[in-house]
Amino acid sequence: MIKRLTATGRRPDGAAFIVAAGLAAGGAVLIWQAGTIPDKGGYAGIGSAETLIFVGWGLVLLALAHVVKGLRGGDGGVPRQAPVPIAFVVGGLLLQLLLLHPAGFSIAGGVLFSMTAAAFGKRNFALTLPIGIVFALVVYAVFDQVLKLNLPAGFLENLIFGG
Repeated sequence: MIKRLTATGRRPDGAAFIVAAGLAAGGAVLIWQAGTIPDKGGYAGIGSAETLIFVGWGLVLLALAHVVKGLRGGDGGVPRQAPVPIAFVVGGLLLQLLLLHPAGFSIAGGVLFSMTAAAFGKRNFALTLPIGIVFALVVYAVFDQVLKLNLPAGFLENLIFGG
């Protein structure tokens, strides 16, 4: 049996090549589909097709980085998985989906922020929830007041920005 080793004396990382193939395929599809969008460009000359092309090329560059990592070889093992932080983030996303229309964008975003902070070790919800709500209110204000785009409003948004 012949083992092919990299310059570092390790075998190439096969998982990195699989991820690279997926990223390259996704990037290629985005670039290809961007060519089918009729592009008006607007006053800035940049339309929706350019955004897809930008993201597509970003995915292709990430694929190349994964190929380089794969050629350098594995880094000695797979780290132990931690299911609790993943559960906090997924739970936060589910709560945001459930709370978005009844409670509004700011409260739902604050819950997601506090659950994500808990995933990173900050489990003081009395501190992280208000911080998340303030951040979400700022985002809501930019979308509602500056960009004139509607996000789901709840009691808090109606109280601050009017109905």
